[in-house]
Amino acid sequence: MRTILSFCQGLPEKSFEPGDVLLAEGEREGLLYILIEGEVEVLKGNFQVNTISEPGAIFGEISVLLDSPHTATVRALAPTRMYVAEQATTFLQSHTDLACQVARLLARRLHGVTTYLADLKRQFEDHTDHLGMVDEVLEALVHQQDEEFSPGSERDPDPTI
Repeated sequence: MRTILSFCQGLPEKSFEPGDVLLAEGEREGLLYILIEGEVEVLKGNFQVNTISEPGAIFGEISVLLDSPHTATVRALAPTRMYVAEQATTFLQSHTDLACQVARLLARRLHGVTTYLADLKRQFEDHTDHLGMVDEVLEALVHQQDEEFSPGSERDPDPTI
């Protein structure tokens, strides 16, 4: 991730204090943040998904690449400095080496999630009770590549609220 920092020289920097929100779930900023130093938490709703302190970590890339609202909130846990790409799409298009690094990062995440989902699918495919639905839901998610993805379910159609 430190190699990502080498692509960011010359970008403006922004500092955040503990509790400051960098990106808010459901909003659309069009910004890309790259961690220089500090620590942030990633929240989905009120649930903490992760804490990140590794220099070079990128935030906002999913929203930028999909031209959609942020899928999570990112909030500073400690004094934090970030590089900020304000025209994030243009920045990624003009820095193909960085865009390739982002693609690798996203591919690693996708591989991890896909491996986990395949394991869940194997565990529940023979169940005839409500757990058997896990297999069907995962099968539907795997085959949504060509469709516009919309998070949620009948029970919770808008999980961002």
